Amino acid sequence: MHLTGIERSIKPHEIIVSKTNLKGHITYANDVFLRIADYTLAEVINKPHSLIRHPDMPRCVFKFLWDTISSGKEIFAYVVNRSKNGDHYWVLAHVTPSFDESGNIIGYHSNRRLPREDAVKTISGLYSVLCAEEAKHNNSKEGMNAGYNLLLQVLKDKGCSYDELIFKI
Repeated sequence: MHLTGIERSIKPHEIIVSKTNLKGHITYANDVFLRIADYTLAEVINKPHSLIRHPDMPRCVFKFLWDTISSGKEIFAYVVNRSKNGDHYWVLAHVTPSFDESGNIIGYHSNRRLPREDAVKTISGLYSVLCAEEAKHNNSKEGMNAGYNLLLQVLKDKGCSYDELIFKI
C-alpha cells in the first residue's frame, strides 16, 4: 500500500457521509467523501469501507467500533483514513446503526467531521501503542485481539469508558 505522508483535511463546516450495508460495503458516499478519499462513486459503491483504511489505524479500534454498532449502539471514534493516492486524513466519526420499521439493523451510517488538532495528537499516540501491540503477533486476528485487550486495559487504568475517553480528548 503506497503512502505519501501528505495529510489532507476537510473544511470545518464539511461533513463526510457514507452508508454501508450490514457487511460494511458502501451503499452511499457523499461528494465530500469522494473528494477527500479521491474516488469516484462507481469506485466505492458495493466495495468494503475498509477500502480507505490506513495502516496506522489499529484494527482493534475497528473491532470495538463494529462490536458497538452491531449491538445497536452509536459510537464516536477518531479515525485516520487513506485516500486513493496514499494521502491520509483524520476524522472524528459518528457511526450509527440504521434500523427498519421493526427495529432490525439494516445498515450503518457514518458522519465524519474535522477533528481538533490536539485530539489527533493525543489519540495518535494511543494508536501507535495499539498498532505496536498488534504487530507483535504473527496472526492478524491474534494481534487484533491483543490490541483490543490492551485498549480495554488502558480504559480500565484511566477509569473511564471508551466514550468518556473520546470525549475527554
